[in-house]
Amino acid sequence: MAQAGYAETFSNFLDCETSTIIDRLKSFVPDADEGQIRAWRDSIRILKVSIKELLSRSPILAETASVLLEYVIPLEERRVDAIFLLEGGVVVLEFKGKSFASQADVDQAAAYARDLRAYHRACSEVPVHCLLVLTRAAGALPKQGEVQVIGPDRLTRSCEDAMCVGSVVPASAAFLAADSYRPLPSLIKAARELFNCGTLKRIHRAAVATEPTIEKCSAIVHETACRKRRALILICGVPGAGKTLVGLQLAHAKYLDDLAVVRENGEKPTAPAVFLSGNGPLVEVLQYELRAAGGDGKAFVRGVHEYVKTFTRKSSLIPPQHVLIYDEAQRAFDAAQVDLKHKDMPSEFKGLSEPELFVQFAERVPEWCVVVGLIGSGQEIHIGEEAGIGQWMDAIKKAKLSDQWDIYLPDSPDIAPHFETLPRVFCTDKLELLVTIRFHLATQLYEFVSSLLSGDADRAMVISKKLEQHGYNLRMTHNLTLAKQYLHDRYNQNRDARYGMVASSKDKELQNYGVPKGFKSPNEVRLGKFGVWYTEPKGSAGSCTALESVATEFGSQGLELDCCLLAWGTDFIREAGKWTNRHASGYQDKARIVDAMKLRLNAYRVLLTRGRDGCLIFIPPIADKMKETYWYLKQCGFTELKAPGEEGSVTYQYVS
Repeated sequence: MAQAGYAETFSNFLDCETSTIIDRLKSFVPDADEGQIRAWRDSIRILKVSIKELLSRSPILAETASVLLEYVIPLEERRVDAIFLLEGGVVVLEFKGKSFASQADVDQAAAYARDLRAYHRACSEVPVHCLLVLTRAAGALPKQGEVQVIGPDRLTRSCEDAMCVGSVVPASAAFLAADSYRPLPSLIKAARELFNCGTLKRIHRAAVATEPTIEKCSAIVHETACRKRRALILICGVPGAGKTLVGLQLAHAKYLDDLAVVRENGEKPTAPAVFLSGNGPLVEVLQYELRAAGGDGKAFVRGVHEYVKTFTRKSSLIPPQHVLIYDEAQRAFDAAQVDLKHKDMPSEFKGLSEPELFVQFAERVPEWCVVVGLIGSGQEIHIGEEAGIGQWMDAIKKAKLSDQWDIYLPDSPDIAPHFETLPRVFCTDKLELLVTIRFHLATQLYEFVSSLLSGDADRAMVISKKLEQHGYNLRMTHNLTLAKQYLHDRYNQNRDARYGMVASSKDKELQNYGVPKGFKSPNEVRLGKFGVWYTEPKGSAGSCTALESVATEFGSQGLELDCCLLAWGTDFIREAGKWTNRHASGYQDKARIVDAMKLRLNAYRVLLTRGRDGCLIFIPPIADKMKETYWYLKQCGFTELKAPGEEGSVTYQYVS
């Protein structure tokens, strides 16, 4: 498939009739309507005028510079209106038949430039400039972040400003090459790709970040199998650093087929590894995608609680897998929660935590077994998850075959001290992932959220400016209708985009302000609906993009959207300069809650970090409760969403 509807040198573009160019574009975009064709005609006219002016000043550009029209972002369906390949730079051109630019227009254009900077080989060493051309405007309008908003009369000058005379012009053929753009797939797309071909296409940054960890785990697995021992591997890292992707890749590793041991029936396991998670929505979404790719969805991905139920029926049952990958291992259930969730469990397993059970499962596997624990931080949101990583040390210490276990840990002060009393503990920095790869180039998102939640607005503001520079958008509004329209406009040309509404489970008032949530509400997404909600495209029944249903932190953790609309509840607000949860709904089992405020804080940590492109916050206009929270978020760097052409802010009754 061609990567652009039209790609020619400047001279060929000028010599080509407009009708011929449009015919080529129509064959490339067969469903183009009359509005699209008019837009092409307008933009081609503007481009021809500008290119003539550029060539009159720099004739050498006639054969060296190129224009690309309707450039398709590889592996996606997004199309950039036009791209200039000029001396020493790439210019992204997005045309809008308007006199005012909406925030969605600006952010959409910025995302094109951001993705080329981050993932396109030809843009790794040359600057990428972004011009938003408003065909009904004139002159240079105020610059918005990295996007220069201009009228057609300013296009030539803006291109000249972007050029570095005498520098090499990026070659059109190389720019359009299929392997020139290697974006990191989302978690869901990665699962499908892993199932289909057993490999993961990665951009170079992701490979650099995760490859040492994967190679180290592979070496440990091979050594454990060769020596016929047991091993616990703990992998930790910042959220968004690729822990789950590493786990999925290990689960699909083909070398495990050779290392697997023949069982009593004379056969080897057909799936020697399994990815296990207590996160029901994550399991459901992964299985949904894997099933859509041609499998039953459960060969490599299972729910922890389903797995526990299966292998606690009898102690003689032997798991078929040699590698058990436990996602979010620090959130493993303690003994009390296991007993609560598995009331019919045989008495011999009563009083055991999930780590103790998994160590037992691993010791049943013939000859060798490796348990891989993926560890995050600040993610504990459920009752029974607050015991922490120390449970795994206790489980190894109590194991029947404790002398057969080798422990491999990241060289981290948060983890290693828990295991210092055990023998055969090996620490390595290769088991710690420190680079966030989920959010394009916005690697400081979690630092931003940590500053916001800790009350350090000044630090959050500094980081927010860097996030915006890297194309990560922080927006806020009191107008839910405006927020929804922003998302629809922002992604109107991206059928692959997934954007949805999220909110805290403990809020009691959002349903009064248009957010369809609440206990047993049909529009609060629950198990059985997450697969459709996260994966089906715009226009499909039940898709998140309809913005008619909402997922809570329990349905969001470990999953991602391109952008999230976070409806901020009254369960976690600012009062007298501090966070409070005094308006939150209560817990049914209060006696088992160690720190309810920490659970709220972690819930909002999850909700604030679900979007890969940005976070848009809807703040209900409840002056007596939300005023201080509104101004605090603004101090942290969230900018108020405005309607196109709007001069001032919409602050409702919130007046500073």
